[in-house]
Amino acid sequence: MKRHFALIILAVTFLFACNENDSSQQKKESYELTKKELLSKEQKDPTAFISITGHNKKNIVGQTVVRGTLTNKASIAVFKDVDIKLSFYSKTKALLETDKETIFDILEPGESKDFKTKYFAPKGTDSVGLQVLGAKVIAH
Repeated sequence: MKRHFALIILAVTFLFACNENDSSQQKKESYELTKKELLSKEQKDPTAFISITGHNKKNIVGQTVVRGTLTNKASIAVFKDVDIKLSFYSKTKALLETDKETIFDILEPGESKDFKTKYFAPKGTDSVGLQVLGAKVIAH
């Protein structure tokens, strides 16, 4: 009787061990699939995952100096060469001019990078608006 009981305990232990390995493998596969889907989503729309902030001032020679920060809010995707749009506005918020520029840098997930650029902005420029237009994706 003790022998049968020991055999049953051994069999049950073996079954649970097999189920744990299968469960662990399924969890790993599920994680990898979720990771791939997330990467695909982030790569399709970089503008949804890159934020930009900044401010401007005039320097001694009359140039408008724009200092800003790009932040990659993606979890997995790595971006580079971020295209931005600069919109120059008057005191009354009238759009005077727009310009495009590329910030040649690499943004890892969760990383922020500062940038600085100078322009001879149109006469009457009071403020500069910044917008991310796109970025290249670095393949994993």
